[in-house]
Amino acid sequence: MHDLDDSAWRARLEELGEMEGYHEPLGAHHAALFADRGPVLLVTFETRASIRAGSDEQLPFGFTLTEAAEHSSLTLIADDESWFRDPAVYAYFDRLVDEAFFDDFDRVVFYGVGSCGYAAAAFSVAAPGATVVMIAPQATLEARRAGWDDRFRHKRRLDFTRRYGYAPDMLDACAQGFVIYDPNQKLDAMHAALMARPQVALLPCRGLGGAVAAVLAEMDVLEPMLSQACAGALDVAEFWRLYRARRATVRYLRNLSNKLGSAGRPWLEAILCRNVVRRIGGPRFRNRLNVLEAQLDAEGLSLPEPLPRRRERA
Repeated sequence: MHDLDDSAWRARLEELGEMEGYHEPLGAHHAALFADRGPVLLVTFETRASIRAGSDEQLPFGFTLTEAAEHSSLTLIADDESWFRDPAVYAYFDRLVDEAFFDDFDRVVFYGVGSCGYAAAAFSVAAPGATVVMIAPQATLEARRAGWDDRFRHKRRLDFTRRYGYAPDMLDACAQGFVIYDPNQKLDAMHAALMARPQVALLPCRGLGGAVAAVLAEMDVLEPMLSQACAGALDVAEFWRLYRARRATVRYLRNLSNKLGSAGRPWLEAILCRNVVRRIGGPRFRNRLNVLEAQLDAEGLSLPEPLPRRRERA
């Protein structure tokens, strides 16, 4: 599928829309793909680049995730990182509200990452009572409120003062929101703090870095988490239960090892590497452990005896 040009790829989405529900352009730079499959609806916000790079099939993440469970999906697609700040998108959600579209579903879940996480929060107000799952979202790019975020200077012309503008306020209508972010990513943490509401849980996940969604996917946490949300079973305790998978995820463990190394904590890094080698192996961690043990030995330090291994709790 990687040889499809943009025109052929869009034509394929249009064909899927005809078969499953509809595909509708929204102005010049956005589109909606709806698959009518069942009484649960997952609304995702995705970019063309993320969809085309996401899998060999080059289909929207939300579309494929819901297929096996026979849930309905509504994917809002942006040609680039637009934060979905387009009057055509506002008008589309206005129309859905006027048609009581969301009332036809027993449960509605909104999901997005980064700029798409912003959109998931902002447009969730159209479906009061929805669950909203956001990964490292921005609250706004309006200079008056988030001038400290200098990552998106080229997008400062986008208007965040009009309708569906300030994402945290739009979350007031949701039944439950989840903001997942790495608190070591300072700007992401500042945006997350703006999202805090009584019904919005902040879920700080240290060590994931700037690619939170990718690491959660590698942990095999992302899809089960959204499946739980669609089943109405996702809560804070369930998220942390799923998140225990980090203990066997190489990228997370590598990030943690690198952070301890950068902080000049060889003793703690050695303990981490030894734990990883004992549980899951890995030449990278074994080699690093040898280097650290030699360094500690030269300093007259040694590691404590390892604790007896115990069975993992389910």
